[in-house]
Amino acid sequence: MRSRRLTGYWLMLPAALWLAIFFVIPFYSLLATSLYDPQGSVLTGYDVTYHFHNFVHVLQDFWGPLWRSLWYAAVATAICLVVGYLLAYAIAFKAGRWRNFLLVLVIAPFFTSFLIRTLSWKLILADDGFVVNSLQFLHILGSDGRLLATPVAVIAGLVYNFLPFMVLPLYASLEKIDHRLIEAAGDLYASPARGFLKVTFPLSVPGAVAGTLLTFIPAAGDYINAQLLGSPNQRMAGNVIQQLFTDTGDYASAGALSVILMAIIVILVMMYIRVAGTEDLV
Repeated sequence: MRSRRLTGYWLMLPAALWLAIFFVIPFYSLLATSLYDPQGSVLTGYDVTYHFHNFVHVLQDFWGPLWRSLWYAAVATAICLVVGYLLAYAIAFKAGRWRNFLLVLVIAPFFTSFLIRTLSWKLILADDGFVVNSLQFLHILGSDGRLLATPVAVIAGLVYNFLPFMVLPLYASLEKIDHRLIEAAGDLYASPARGFLKVTFPLSVPGAVAGTLLTFIPAAGDYINAQLLGSPNQRMAGNVIQQLFTDTGDYASAGALSVILMAIIVILVMMYIRVAGTEDLV
């Protein structure tokens, strides 16, 4: 009997070791880095002096990029939710025998590098490219207007790169819906719109919750899109962290900003899950 009770713990051991090696230890290292003595350097070394003023310092100096990261991620997630829902709905209910082919097209961008996909958007949104020329012809952009180095370009890159993370959970939820429930709504004289709002959408909420989390979390920490499609005015927290770690060697500030960004995301996610509910996510 005792060996049976221990079986579950033995089965959990590989996952526990994986989390300890690749999450707990790195997180402890990052937390220790955020408490380094700011007077240290790469040459002289750093000491953990529990310098909590590092957090105040980075909030004062880098509040703009931090807020911009959350704002860009929220806007990109909202756009992904609208576009992804329409796409997932079409694949789940209207695609027929083309369903698998369309799903492959959704994940096809993952077959290429994240960097290459972002660089392609730099070509698409170039000042002398087709998109900008068309918008100028339609007088949506001025003759000297541009899309690169603007928030529009950064958010467009985020939407494109993270859209599959929204579509796939939504499709999984929509595909599981029993079509007899939708037919029953019609039999009870519900209009298509009312049937969608009362039946289809509520049953797909778990997929929407999962999709928004999978989209918002990596988008908030992204720095490639802002680096390649934006300008210094569109810098996100990830760009600042990368610069502090690799260019200036200010490990204390980089670690503190990383911890703050992580803490804000965890708090927002917990609040969102509490409001949305998680009973149907498992």
